[in-house]
Amino acid sequence: MFQGNSALTLDAKGRMTIPTRYRDALAEAAGGALTITRNFDGGLLIYPRPVWEEKREAIMAFPMSARHVQRMLLGNAQDVDIDGSGRILIAPELRLATNIAKEVVLVGMGKHFDLWDATIFAQQQAQDLAKGLPDSLEHFSL
Repeated sequence: MFQGNSALTLDAKGRMTIPTRYRDALAEAAGGALTITRNFDGGLLIYPRPVWEEKREAIMAFPMSARHVQRMLLGNAQDVDIDGSGRILIAPELRLATNIAKEVVLVGMGKHFDLWDATIFAQQQAQDLAKGLPDSLEHFSL
């Protein structure tokens, strides 16, 4: 399970170093194989390949009315491998589509990660705090 967030920097080629605390788990669970795709919030999703393969099967089974969701998630999916230096390449197309340039935040979301431009992530966090807990979580205790 991935949790917490890490402030990271992309290098000039668009590579990001996976934090050490996640590398062993990703090597064990996925052999260092990941899939990156866009999300609907303006960032990226990063899945260990076995988790993505399950998710991909579910996405392919969506009804025709959700074709736009398939295009977003499957049409933008890029397979990457963690290199010997612990880095992954964020494809130029994905960086451009999400305004990711240099400073990023990697957020553990359980079975996957979100990747955000640092400025956009700070704005999203402020919006999330302003919203508070939704009514559907009224019985959730912190």
